[in-house]
This record gives sequence, structure tokens and C-alpha cells, in this order.
Amino acid sequence: REEEMRQTMLTVYNALKEKGYNPISQIVGYILSEDPTYITTHNNARSLIRRLDRDELLQALVKNYLKSSENK
Repeated sequence: REEEMRQTMLTVYNALKEKGYNPISQIVGYILSEDPTYITTHNNARSLIRRLDRDELLQALVKNYLKSSENK
């Protein structure tokens, strides 16, 4: 499941970048508000990110952030 989330987030990130947005800011805005207009429809990114459970996504993000911090 985490790999599926990772692939979705990469697709969304790249779609936002291609359209000239700041991908990190847009994704954070979406996660905090669940407002889909933060995510472009380019490359079906909005539809893809809405399929993810926000709680699962946040858990995976925190887990991976902490895991990468341990490796420093």
C-alpha cells in the first residue's frame, strides 16, 4: 500500500511541477484542508490523490520522515 501511495504522490508532484506550481506547498495545502482545488487535474493528479486515505498518507509521511532522520 505504501508503494502505491508513493507512486501516486510522485505522479501528483510531477503534474504540479509541470504546471508551474510549488508541489510541496500545494500538496501540504491539500492534506491540511482536503480541498481538491490545491491539486491540478493535469495527468489525472486530482483524481489520483483523492483515492488516498488522508490518515494513511499522513502516517506514511511521518513514518518515512522519521526513518530518514534516523539514517543521518
